[in-house]
Amino acid sequence: MTLPKSTILLMAFCTGLIVANIYYCQPLVILIAKEFNIPEHIAGRITYLTQAGYALGLFLLVPLGDMFERKRQILVITGLASFSLLLAALARNFLLLQAVSFLIGACSIVPQLILPMAANLSDDRSRGQNIGVVMSGLLVGILASRAVSGSIGFWLGWRAVYYLAAAICVSLIVLMAARFPKSQPSFRGSYGSLMRSMFSYIRTEAMLREASLINFLAFAIISGFWTVMVLFLANPPYSFQALEIGLFGIAGAAGALAAPLVGKLSGGRNPRRNLMIGFLLQLLSIAIFYFTGTNIYLFVTGIILIDIAQQAIHVTNQTRIYTIAPEARNRLNTVFMSVSFVGASIGSALGLWLWDQGGWALFNTGIGAITVINILIYQFYGKKQPVL
Repeated sequence: MTLPKSTILLMAFCTGLIVANIYYCQPLVILIAKEFNIPEHIAGRITYLTQAGYALGLFLLVPLGDMFERKRQILVITGLASFSLLLAALARNFLLLQAVSFLIGACSIVPQLILPMAANLSDDRSRGQNIGVVMSGLLVGILASRAVSGSIGFWLGWRAVYYLAAAICVSLIVLMAARFPKSQPSFRGSYGSLMRSMFSYIRTEAMLREASLINFLAFAIISGFWTVMVLFLANPPYSFQALEIGLFGIAGAAGALAAPLVGKLSGGRNPRRNLMIGFLLQLLSIAIFYFTGTNIYLFVTGIILIDIAQQAIHVTNQTRIYTIAPEARNRLNTVFMSVSFVGASIGSALGLWLWDQGGWALFNTGIGAITVINILIYQFYGKKQPVL
């Protein structure tokens, strides 16, 4: 079966709007800190709690896409996400908001059900490109969500963002119910045997281990950056408000437009070389942040570069793992994305700690060191397969 372009674009659209649930909170940290009268770095906890919930949801729920019909699973989980967002809008203390933030993350894993659906329904020639298109929707959703959230939060308050997000999810349920194709499950065993088979792939597939480990560190870098960037821009010399901070997401969205091209290149003979391009762009962007962080134009350039780097690493790795075992794409995606978002959660927490200890300079030193570690991992696995 070949997916029509209109269906791929619809999948990208839904993916972007749902994944945005995880990132709406980032520009709102300053506003939430003021309402609950807590320090900004404490309010920042909701960023990594949301990502931690996402990682747990990936691990427990996404494998079920190989066991049950994906469309029905997508609709049910989107409904739970809508309910969780409504609870966040109604939260009257920070403890409850933290708990609900974790739940929002766990119920926003639908994009990782849509991606394997797109991969399964695509032919071999178009698979990489289709994954890239859906990933573009996901990445634009991630980055544009910050601009939307910052703007709405500034004018209407942070609670209005969650009310709007809940309404969007309800609307998407109607749209997906009408337009998404059905899929046939590929696994007939029990949930326990499903999970055991997932760990079997970890033991036997070196490509899965490499891609997951590299993505773990790459997600730590990008997540740490977008979390700490809010605090950096909210303090001198910029002293920006939530509206202005959120607009920086537009610069990141420009980088996301590279995803379809990366996806197409990832289907070539040696997609690993895209990873090194990503690492080098990360180092360049970090150098820009470290040495010219007070120049707004160079800062925006760094944002675009670091997001292009993330696409080069993530889309390449995701395309690679989907070639391992077509019948187990949900399980492979579970391992890959669970590890990635554990990295994202740790990266946000580590970034907040580095900021608290040594500010912007120490944070950039830290993520620069993580990039070097990733290059060493790449070289280690490269000894076992041709690199160029």
